[in-house]
Amino acid sequence: MKLNKTFKITYTKLDGESVTRSGKWTEQCRQFVAKAGHACLVYLDLEANDYRMATDKITKWNIK
Repeated sequence: MKLNKTFKITYTKLDGESVTRSGKWTEQCRQFVAKAGHACLVYLDLEANDYRMATDKITKWNIK
């Protein structure tokens, strides 16, 4: 991802709810693999103006 790039991210929460959020990639954002083996993505949620983490425990996220 490029710094300061905005995007839409869609993923399924642990309770099964599908979520689409507007995000922005900043210097604090990161993508990593958790010790449990699933992928994680930390991004700036523009609607909440706070950082969130998406995981691929249930389904993979989709970024547009």
